[in-house]
Amino acid sequence: MIMQNIYALKGNICYSKDQKTIEAVENGYVVVENETSRGVFRTLPEKWANAPVTDYGDKLIIPGLVDLHIHAPQYAFRGTGMDLELLDWLNTYTFPEEARYGDLEYAELAYSLFADDLSKGATTRAVVFATVHVPATMLLMEKLERSGIVSLVGKVNMDRSSPAGLQEESAERSANDTIGWLHSCVGKFKNTSPILTPRFIPSCSDDLMRRLGDIQKAFKLPLQSHLSENQSEIEWVSELCPWSMSYGDAYAQFGMFGGENVNAVMAHCVWPTSGEIELIRKNGVYVAHCPQSNMNLASGIAPVRKFLEKNLNVGLGSDVAGGSSASVFRAMSDSIQVSKLYWRLVDGDSAPLTVEEAFYLGTLGGGRFFGKAGSFDDGFEFDAVIIDDGSIIGPAKPNIHDRLSKVIYLSDDRNIIAKYVRGEICGG
Repeated sequence: MIMQNIYALKGNICYSKDQKTIEAVENGYVVVENETSRGVFRTLPEKWANAPVTDYGDKLIIPGLVDLHIHAPQYAFRGTGMDLELLDWLNTYTFPEEARYGDLEYAELAYSLFADDLSKGATTRAVVFATVHVPATMLLMEKLERSGIVSLVGKVNMDRSSPAGLQEESAERSANDTIGWLHSCVGKFKNTSPILTPRFIPSCSDDLMRRLGDIQKAFKLPLQSHLSENQSEIEWVSELCPWSMSYGDAYAQFGMFGGENVNAVMAHCVWPTSGEIELIRKNGVYVAHCPQSNMNLASGIAPVRKFLEKNLNVGLGSDVAGGSSASVFRAMSDSIQVSKLYWRLVDGDSAPLTVEEAFYLGTLGGGRFFGKAGSFDDGFEFDAVIIDDGSIIGPAKPNIHDRLSKVIYLSDDRNIIAKYVRGEICGG
């Protein structure tokens, strides 16, 4: 018999109803039953009149933020090599750093810093790249489990075009190590789960991709990778996969690009063809928009307005260390700013993102990759962040909408006073 745990939080509640609408209830209540939100109310319903209430006064209560794309082993070298483009940056900084995670002592130190940052921030759910190293990947998963956040973590696959220390010896070895890792995860975690992670097409042979496709079907795993981030990368893929119609089609032909039985997220999508956009829409692939990384590595600006107009699934990624900050609030503000540049410099018909849309991307838009997450509507898993914005709102006492905008642009970890994940308080 499951014991009911029912409580309510009171405060200024803000959450997305859809892409364009933020529901704001001042001095309202959100009711939680076990792990699940039962909805937001202006007055506490009679049937829950005896539920304990935590009153957060004038503070903001928002859904936990969702990071659809972050590289845990890159956290230690954030802010480095930002004068390079993607492929040079990978070879100069990223690959040498990731090779160090064969040393568990180093991984212990580095992953402790990463997990500590996420635990203090507003992120409650994250889709995370690890490295090719199984022991270090398990260590990362254990640390994220202790942090309290919900995460999908991927042991990376790469058997070609990669440096020593990262290139796996064969497609067979990569696949077998992946299967062994998956078996070791069974029954081990509550909030941490595996996700299949071919790094990107250039680092995975056709043989490996076929094997990973079989693994995905056998284990029914979600999948993460990269798509159309950089023009040189796209050209490279066309050389490696002349039989495909596009970068996205190459994934699709291996059965790893969404569809009925594959929950897939692709990071970046800066330079998608019209055919790829249609394939993304048709297959229900999620796009992880990573604006800060795309600026830092001079990749370009993803056409997010077009994605939203075509009803694609879109969320945000910090993409540490291409992005220098793990803050999804920063990703929200950056997404608005780069959309203005896209509108001004690329397509005058592509309107900039609004605060409502950016907030949606960082909560409900990305949360849907996890199922019913990212909202306070009835039936959603309850993730919440409590924000004390007193130090940033100023003396004029702005309305809730403007307070939320200030939080997006100005807040940091010091403004977070509590965090709830799946109904339980943690971090903060």
